[in-house]
Amino acid sequence: MKKEIHPDYHTINVKMTDGTVVEMKSTWGAEGDQLALDIDPSVHPAWTGGNSRLMDTGGRVSKFKNKYAGLGF
Repeated sequence: MKKEIHPDYHTINVKMTDGTVVEMKSTWGAEGDQLALDIDPSVHPAWTGGNSRLMDTGGRVSKFKNKYAGLGF
């Protein structure tokens, strides 16, 4: 493997949406930095079978519901 061409691989803290912090290895940031996620496997429909609530504050889902509120959506 060539020297000096690969990014630094170090430990960071990843803060999940429920507030838990997990220590992971990454090339993101610097050693000990914290990455806060907006969506993670505990809330994403791909991993929850679609049974989780959408956490949308004033985004697309809210706009859709407001626009079509009288149509039963």
